[in-house]
Amino acid sequence: MSINTAAPHPEDFVAGRPFVFRNAIVITVDTPGVLENADVLVNGETIEAVGSKLQVPEGTLEIDASGGILMPGMIDTHRHMWQTALRGYGGDWALSQYFVFYYLQHGEVFRPEDIYAGNLLSALESVDTGVTTTLDWSHALRTPEYADAAMKAFEEIPGRFVLGYGNYLGAPWEWTAAPEFRSWVASHSPTDMHGLQIAFDVPDSENFPEKAAFEFARENGLRVTTHAGVWGATTDNAIDHMYSGGFMTDQICYVHGTTLSRESYQKIAATGGTVSVATESEQSAGQGYPSTWQLRKYGISASLSMDTSVWWSADYFSAMRATLSADRSREHLEAHAKGETVNANRLRAEDVVWMATMGGAKSLGMEDKIGSITPGKKADLLLVMNDQSPAMTPILNPNVHVVYQAGTADIHSVVVNGRVLKYEGKRIGLDLAPARDAVAQSVEFVRSKLGEQAWVEGMHPALAPNEPIDNPYHYQDDDTK
Repeated sequence: MSINTAAPHPEDFVAGRPFVFRNAIVITVDTPGVLENADVLVNGETIEAVGSKLQVPEGTLEIDASGGILMPGMIDTHRHMWQTALRGYGGDWALSQYFVFYYLQHGEVFRPEDIYAGNLLSALESVDTGVTTTLDWSHALRTPEYADAAMKAFEEIPGRFVLGYGNYLGAPWEWTAAPEFRSWVASHSPTDMHGLQIAFDVPDSENFPEKAAFEFARENGLRVTTHAGVWGATTDNAIDHMYSGGFMTDQICYVHGTTLSRESYQKIAATGGTVSVATESEQSAGQGYPSTWQLRKYGISASLSMDTSVWWSADYFSAMRATLSADRSREHLEAHAKGETVNANRLRAEDVVWMATMGGAKSLGMEDKIGSITPGKKADLLLVMNDQSPAMTPILNPNVHVVYQAGTADIHSVVVNGRVLKYEGKRIGLDLAPARDAVAQSVEFVRSKLGEQAWVEGMHPALAPNEPIDNPYHYQDDDTK
């Protein structure tokens, strides 16, 4: 069949018209692995074929991907998207300051329109940076009106999103029992593009009141995402309650999972649970040491996440790089403590690419639909290609290149559900202005409600003075000359 050999323009990408990436290095994250000079044909919402010199339908658009790496769209399994409206505000916080700001002092300030603004900007940023699926750990949904605002943002950005419905200012056994919440859930049918989970935590307690929330999730066929193994907040006691109650299944994602005991990791592994690792968050905020070095010992499936842009950006290349580096750093430290050395790194770049793609799909229960470049799966794709970037040549080890060399500036194309949302480094029909303006109004409102003093103090937490260490060594002039 003949094809359109001229380079396509954004206006050429119309619904229903097939297109093919030609001559790419394809990281399938599936059998047969990495393919050189390969083609990927997209027809409708799905990947139709993967191979060399594919025969394609009449009128297929051709994208020359020579010198580029085509990989599955990345998947973030834990992001508090609404907090993107205060991007970078808490960059100097420790976790305690985060809790104080949102949970104790200013959480009630935020309105539904603030949730919408943060979600809109975060959703746009997700697809712009090649994160084609994002789980919104939306723990500020005090009423269904807030949930409607979160979903409204998703309807305006054509990415793939999962709403993790949560309410950190209420008890999960209470808000999941509220008639208005149950009515909202009953009126929303999850789809491949807009999924639904329940998001809540299980802090230490004797009587396990969160049991009622787990029961609601199970009765309604909803997966649960929960922060676990967070130092001083969610401990092994929570895992014990969940396991004894029969709620630990492959429907549960444990976020962070950094400070758990051997027995807790074994329980997660035995019940098929997954862990969402947010390395930059764990390194900076203090939930515990990033857990991949433990998870791989127990055979626990890991995915990656960015946590919140009140601290960090949505740069998923940074997430992969930090995760691989943290795992190797810990492995070296553990070896050195025993007087040994590491002769081969156990966690490899391809493992982290898997976490960023198939690991995320598995965590969301969507491994049969997304996460790899496999014929029949949804066409969620990312082309990393930049002819003007010194870091993009030569490409010798594609997985390592994605993790340690490439960056967001090298994103050429982003495809979600067969729709091209970014091409030649530019978004198609997704203007920043609406999100920027909504966030500006949200920031103005929140700042006015806090007051200027509280606003400034919240951004710059006070530090206790350092205790000086006595130094017996002093520089002295030699007077004998």
